[in-house]
Amino acid sequence: MQVNQEVKLFVPGRLCIFGEHSDWAGRYADMNAEVPPGLAIVTGIDLGIHAVAWESNHFSFSSMNENGEELNFSCDMDLKTLKAQAKENHFFCYACGVAAYMSEHYQVGGVSIQVSEVTLPIKKGLSSSAAVCVLVARAFNEIYQLKMSTSGEMQAAYRGELLTSSRCGRLDQACAYGVRTILMEFVGNDISTEKLKIGQNLYWVFADLNGEKDTKKILSDLNRAYPFAQTEQDKLIHSALGRDNHEIIHIASKLFAEGDAEKLGALMTKAQCLFDEKVAPACSELTAPKLHAMLEDEVIKTYVYGGKGVGSQGDGSIQFIAKNKQCQEKLVAYLNEALGLQAFPFTLRASDRVRKAIIPLAGFGTRMYPATRFVKKELLPIVDENGVVKPVLMYLLEELDSSGIEEIILVVGPDELVFFQQIFNTPLTDERVNKLPGRVREYEELILRLGRKIKYAVQETRRGFGHAVYQAARYLEKEPVLLLLGDFVYKSNLNKSCARQTIDAYRKSGGQPTIAIKEIPIEKVVHYGTLTGTFNGDGGILMNVSDMIEKPTMEYARDFLAVKKTNGEKGYYATFGQYVLTPEVFDFLREDIELHEANWDNSEIQLTSALQKVLDIKGMTGVLVDGVSFDVGIPEAYHKTAVSYGGR
Repeated sequence: MQVNQEVKLFVPGRLCIFGEHSDWAGRYADMNAEVPPGLAIVTGIDLGIHAVAWESNHFSFSSMNENGEELNFSCDMDLKTLKAQAKENHFFCYACGVAAYMSEHYQVGGVSIQVSEVTLPIKKGLSSSAAVCVLVARAFNEIYQLKMSTSGEMQAAYRGELLTSSRCGRLDQACAYGVRTILMEFVGNDISTEKLKIGQNLYWVFADLNGEKDTKKILSDLNRAYPFAQTEQDKLIHSALGRDNHEIIHIASKLFAEGDAEKLGALMTKAQCLFDEKVAPACSELTAPKLHAMLEDEVIKTYVYGGKGVGSQGDGSIQFIAKNKQCQEKLVAYLNEALGLQAFPFTLRASDRVRKAIIPLAGFGTRMYPATRFVKKELLPIVDENGVVKPVLMYLLEELDSSGIEEIILVVGPDELVFFQQIFNTPLTDERVNKLPGRVREYEELILRLGRKIKYAVQETRRGFGHAVYQAARYLEKEPVLLLLGDFVYKSNLNKSCARQTIDAYRKSGGQPTIAIKEIPIEKVVHYGTLTGTFNGDGGILMNVSDMIEKPTMEYARDFLAVKKTNGEKGYYATFGQYVLTPEVFDFLREDIELHEANWDNSEIQLTSALQKVLDIKGMTGVLVDGVSFDVGIPEAYHKTAVSYGGR
């Protein structure tokens, strides 16, 4: 199905931290049972390629080369033409290869891709060509709603790159998994992945050594040892890329989970020594004098816990794990200014960090009719403390922005997508901006900046709140995500937002779903999802939730849902309108949807049922937010909010 829309794309570079060469070595497991699976730890980095794409009658790609010069390419969306262009040695050959693969296997039309920003160093060992390939595959996937999985996009990128003269490794397309650290296993042509937990922020530095190496010779020389070891040197290579590598990967996985930078640095040093001892003698390109000079530099040693080579090894690039953020900054400055290299910092962030948020907007707003016949309830106006009139959605977006959220997923109906894209992606004319009062003119820039954080998930049919939330799953990478209800606005009594309080509580929860709660009079439980449990002794802020009931009767609440407060009195607690959802919630939502479809059941999918299942197996945390949630979803509540929110 083709949909006229513009999609925003970002694909990061990738760095192999441990396990280089294991991808192709593991391929030989199909030929020699004594060759173990390849294992590698690979991470996406926060440097990459930003682009927009839209449906087209042809295939076009606009980008910039490593010198920042703008380059443009266009050709017919014709399989023969695309395959021929893929074999040409030009900047866009990789993109043409993937377009050819998509044309042949998915029978799609064309796309136009416009690269808006490149923060990823080109041809520096961070798989920039693979990032381009994944970008093209993802553009086709999103424009034509092909519902390809991440592994499907990775496969398309890999097969497309093989149509060029390049012979890429399976590690390269790991950038498809985004800015995350993963364990990859290679058995023959099969690949499996597992997301690794990062216990603490880890500060990495990558640098181009400005050296030379012949990657084709390195791969050719090392592949001679496979599939069967014929010489003592071959046996050493098998050991290094097999048993030794498995041991290192096993230890590294634990150290990443613990966030132990010092021991990870020592392990990097050990891995480099093993490589130098057992693999490097097989190829003269691996003597790497520049690499080893950097590893022995006494100034560098004061900033780092360890370092090692990158990719195929040799005098190409180097990576270090810095002792802390300050050391990371000093190391980058030293490498760039004193040694004349090109160094880039990036951070592997702790796994419990909440980076994304969901706001469902696809509801019709029946209770607010006929107002919602003219304007969506999320766009109803409220005057703030400064006398500025803003729609409900603007308050929610500002709440998320101030809480450090990097990506916002709006769940919209199919007839609403273009409308919201025009709001957030189309700037006002200079004439209109100049007519705005000075005190609100800055909001135009803010709206466009927020728009760059927004992605859209389309709910084709309205099948309940849980179904709406699940539409955002395609943008999530087995990570926690903040959910805000679209018919509330929030005001904190503290210096940090209500959303930030909810996120901070999640970090203390041990990975449990976390629900913001508020105390309500018992007579109001019939209007809210109501929770019960016990406060855990931190002053009555965090609750160990034991049960949750959707809109119970007063009698039921009095008998079963009362919570003992720290002062000994009973209280009743309802949902505040903010949640941190864990991957298990989406797993249960998917199961509910599949079960409904299998039984031809058209009843609504509710979020509460999935939360209840996770509560039963994993537990749940409630957080008593120090703030107020203002309802805008029913007339009486909206009137009260409109009158009281701005304090006027």
